[in-house]
Amino acid sequence: MNKFIKVAIIVLSMTSLSSCAVHSGLVSNQNNNTTEVVLTKNNYKIIERVQGESEARYVLGFGGLKKNGLIAKAKSNMLENADIIGSSKAVINETVELKQSFFPFVTKVKVIVSAYIVEFTE
Repeated sequence: MNKFIKVAIIVLSMTSLSSCAVHSGLVSNQNNNTTEVVLTKNNYKIIERVQGESEARYVLGFGGLKKNGLIAKAKSNMLENADIIGSSKAVINETVELKQSFFPFVTKVKVIVSAYIVEFTE
């Protein structure tokens, strides 16, 4: 009986100290941009992929930023990395990924925004 209690305590401890994570991609259009570019000719080239990240931790549901704030912060970080100001470059195919990790009293939310940079040649 004593051995059974020890095994039960070990299994219970391992279960309560483990964590879970959920990954998802936001496939709906999060962009409200009004610029439209028609790519009918071969007048551009894809030059690089850029990404920006932001994360927040919540203890018992308190702290961090709202999810929309995390997306805006990650997008701002991505655009800083893109370095497109003053050039004939544009950001295309923007993707927003969301990762949530759950621990016993803490939740960690991480947002990754990635996109490709195209440069127009004409």
